[in-house]
Amino acid sequence: MTRGDLRRNARRERLRAVLPRSGAVIGVDLAEEKQAIAVIDHDVRVLARKTARVKAFRLGEALDWAVGQARAKGFAQVAVACEPTGPRWLQVQRLCAERGLPLVCIQPLVSHIAREQQDYTTHKTDEADCVLIARLAVELHCYLPERLDETWAHLRHLGRRRAQLITSATASAQRIQDFLSVAWPVVTETCARPLLSRTWLAAVQLVTDGCGGQPGTLATMGEPEFTAMVRAAVRGWGGQRAFGPIAGRVFAALTDTEGAVISSRRGLLRRCADELGDLQRARAQLRAVEADMVVVLAELGLSRLGDIPALTAVGAAAILAETGDPRRYDSSSSLVKHAGLSPSDNASGAFYGQAHISRRGRPGLRLTAWRAVWPMLQFNPVMAAKYQAMTKTADAQADAGSQPATADAAARARRAKARVACAASLLRWIYSMVVHDTSWDAAVASGAASSQHAARYQAEAA
Repeated sequence: MTRGDLRRNARRERLRAVLPRSGAVIGVDLAEEKQAIAVIDHDVRVLARKTARVKAFRLGEALDWAVGQARAKGFAQVAVACEPTGPRWLQVQRLCAERGLPLVCIQPLVSHIAREQQDYTTHKTDEADCVLIARLAVELHCYLPERLDETWAHLRHLGRRRAQLITSATASAQRIQDFLSVAWPVVTETCARPLLSRTWLAAVQLVTDGCGGQPGTLATMGEPEFTAMVRAAVRGWGGQRAFGPIAGRVFAALTDTEGAVISSRRGLLRRCADELGDLQRARAQLRAVEADMVVVLAELGLSRLGDIPALTAVGAAAILAETGDPRRYDSSSSLVKHAGLSPSDNASGAFYGQAHISRRGRPGLRLTAWRAVWPMLQFNPVMAAKYQAMTKTADAQADAGSQPATADAAARARRAKARVACAASLLRWIYSMVVHDTSWDAAVASGAASSQHAARYQAEAA
């Protein structure tokens, strides 16, 4: 038996202890103001049904009724099953904890596939779904949901808020660039990376707020006064000092109308001013959220994750916000699978297809790990060596028998695969450091320490 077989058997034994064959299962299909409930036995015979037209947090009376129906039929042990859709399932978790009822969850994808397998149609009603959910729990197509304490829950919500702010800030930045490319194209050439320059952002915000659609009207104030106003405004963007040459180039572009679409200029500059305000607020909130995440990471006693070269404390906190406590996973491979970064093979008999990552897991965790690994490919010596070794070996194998026309595309694919493997390694490092309560060790991360131990044990055995 493989380790995977042993872990799978252990997982099913844990689920069977929660869902014994002699017990009943309460299936709950959650909605906003209508909750469908069915009580079934392990032969999937419906013992009782009820539709409660209440919100999820008032579902306690209906759960008590369902437990009473199961007990009246002679079942001493009762478990509850539901889909973790939206925030409503947390209310079910709370109500079950108050009543001492075990709760299992069904993945919505599992129930979607099972719905079509049941009668080969897409028939869907709340009353049918609650029976389907209970049946999947009886068949152990379920999992035990995590129970977050207050600190871990706080970190998760901060991580979600951070992801939301990053998306909002990125969207505002893209719209600013689009608006200026039509209304005032030359100003985008006054800085190499304008949307990352606090001086440029402060200067453009100053112009779009006060020009009334005509930037040239501000040229009368003179460059010294304009630069002084930019220096005062740059603090609102989180900066301490303004870069004078950028402010001077923006001032010089005030009267330049090259490439501007005059008919749309007034409206687009007004919209640009609004987007700059949104971007400023989003970035300020993002800085505050990230500072809170670092504080919560310290409360959990995991600040040492920031000692991993090229991984900031914010990056580590963002990953843990998506994973939850790594100690709840059976192994580091389980954490990688949870992120959807585990390889998905495609082989049958003598056929060996190309493997891809599964992409079945938590998309937010996969995105966070993907973002965090990019600077590590350059500034983390262990990760950089791993990435170089993987791409070098793949390039050498491809150069032996590849066509020149597809060489570039194949090289990009190999680099992407190497980055995915590095992201999975990062999750394994974090798992090891948290579960084994250790600090960053380059030898352990690179595998050199385990190789040295193996050589020593072999020498002792000889």
